[in-house]
Amino acid sequence: MTDAASIADELLRAHTTGEAVVPFTARNPQFALASAYAVLREIARRREADGWRPLGRKIGFTNTTIWELYGVDAPMWAHVWDRTVTFARDDAATVELGTLREPRIEPEVVFKLKSSPPATDGAVELLAHVEWMAPGFEIVWSPYPGWKFALADAAAAFGLHGYLVVGTPVAVTAATVDALASFTATLSRNGEVVERGIGANVLGSPALALGHLATVLAAQLDNPPLQAGELITTGTITNAHPVAPGETWSSDYGELGLARLTLQLS
Repeated sequence: MTDAASIADELLRAHTTGEAVVPFTARNPQFALASAYAVLREIARRREADGWRPLGRKIGFTNTTIWELYGVDAPMWAHVWDRTVTFARDDAATVELGTLREPRIEPEVVFKLKSSPPATDGAVELLAHVEWMAPGFEIVWSPYPGWKFALADAAAAFGLHGYLVVGTPVAVTAATVDALASFTATLSRNGEVVERGIGANVLGSPALALGHLATVLAAQLDNPPLQAGELITTGTITNAHPVAPGETWSSDYGELGLARLTLQLS
């Protein structure tokens, strides 16, 4: 039996202090994704009791090209919150890294839902439930030293979510379906290109990542389905790269037609 309350205690403390955590799967090989989502529910319960407001979900490890690097074999999800989401002004924002341990940056595509999407792998049908899409940066972190963990450990630790920065929204059009799979994202640090990645890295397309999340939630009766108004950040298009205060990061989205997003870290 997983002690969700004590694990939530440890992870919330690590988020506040920056202290390291021994992976729970190393302590208990029976700690699995179902256990991790029980911890997430306990964390969500406490945060909502403290006045935090959920704004949507993040999907992690949708980029299948980095699974081997991180020792995972599937995506996972977690909440994003009013206290972790920043909306860029004029396509620029500043984030204070604070106590986040070993933070990294991920360029992503963010959707805002206008209705609840079905559990399907049909990109056209899924995008019919999207109000807009936007460029995004997720700052992720790892309480587990050296980013060494199993998938369940990552899911329990807020899905590794630190912050989400959302850029200028644009409408979804008929051309968006193909562009989401084929566009090239360019990630730069202090004006120098760090990596490029294509939309298909994300489970074939960020739209299909949304469908994956809807399908997963349909089987998780203890968690609410996706709702109108939620923000969904669909996963990193490149690898997640280490960040430090004083750096400026930017992302371009090529033919997808999203604005260049710039993030200053402090």
